[in-house]
Amino acid sequence: MNQESNRCLLCKKAKCMSACPVRTNVPEAMKLYKEGKYEEAAKLLFDNNPFSAITSQVCDWKRLCYGHCILNARNVPVRWYEIEMELSESYLENVSIAAGKEWEGRKVAIAGAGPAGITAAILLREKGFETTIFDDNPEIGGVLRYGIPQFRLDRKYLDQYVRILAEAGVIFKGNVKVGKDISVDDLGRNFDAVIIATGAILPRKLDIPGENNPNVIYALDYLKNPSSYRLGKKVIVIGGGNVTMDACRTAKREGHETWVYYRKTFENMPANSAEIAEAQAEGINFRLFEVPVEIKSGTVVMRKCENITNPDGSISTKMIDGSDEEVPYDTLIIAISAKVDRSIIGTSRAMGNVFSAGDFRLGARTVVEAVESAKTAIAEMTDYLNARQKKDTSF
Repeated sequence: MNQESNRCLLCKKAKCMSACPVRTNVPEAMKLYKEGKYEEAAKLLFDNNPFSAITSQVCDWKRLCYGHCILNARNVPVRWYEIEMELSESYLENVSIAAGKEWEGRKVAIAGAGPAGITAAILLREKGFETTIFDDNPEIGGVLRYGIPQFRLDRKYLDQYVRILAEAGVIFKGNVKVGKDISVDDLGRNFDAVIIATGAILPRKLDIPGENNPNVIYALDYLKNPSSYRLGKKVIVIGGGNVTMDACRTAKREGHETWVYYRKTFENMPANSAEIAEAQAEGINFRLFEVPVEIKSGTVVMRKCENITNPDGSISTKMIDGSDEEVPYDTLIIAISAKVDRSIIGTSRAMGNVFSAGDFRLGARTVVEAVESAKTAIAEMTDYLNARQKKDTSF
């Protein structure tokens, strides 16, 4: 038993729970864990969040549960995520989904096989819906398989979701691009409901001169298949989020001299603080308060900047004129953010039976937020179907 459980106060109004996007009932799970009821605790976690085995690894705990523990007042917060991972990892290896009866015979299509799409599929099958997932990629997982490096997330977890979905009777159709190979309107006509759960797959551009240089690549593309790129000796990664950390750590592991340039402080980086610390420990070089303003062949023009605190408390960046410096590079990786491909809708009439989840609903967000959005989308969808069914039987 993890001794961290003995420090948990089992708060009645648990701040760790309220800070969690899926409202994980930490006190109840911890109570069961202390009583040795591991199976019950793990089931409680999975039923609330089918991705607990993964979110316990990739969540930004300091910003969420860990960071809101009441024992933070003494600087000794409980490492709940360790216990969540212990419980969820073993449970995931054996869990199976039983198809329900409530909505038996009704069909739902899901566009996107990432965390939101998989969560939706699991919850829909439990309600009895016949469920089909469509995805651009040949395998399920979305960003978890094609974005997060294996050294940070073992693919064995995704293999379990492949098993769970297959055993539950979920149909997966890979290499199918919704909006191109099949339209949202077609799905809306052929299924009782559609959930669009595609991720933020389009990299944001810097929009500076020279960005189309052949030695400039985008982190989202690179992380899909790092071995297919020949980066050169010196690699510069622009950004400060989790994708930045994944890209720089991957490049470092491949033997490249790797630098990260970011326009603010370490504290302002949106990346998980643990990942930043690990990147530093692995020997990745960081340069702060610098932004690229022009990309040339073999050099990038970096301009120094400073942070300005706005009246509302937010922080903006002000560039310092006359501070430009040309920095040599072999490969420049842009990892500033990502956006959703709205073209999937095309000329769709956006029928009433189409719903959204994940990044398509929220913008680029975290895995745990994607899970919660899937639950919300299903609640909206079942409300819609209930209302339609009531209307149909009223005549």
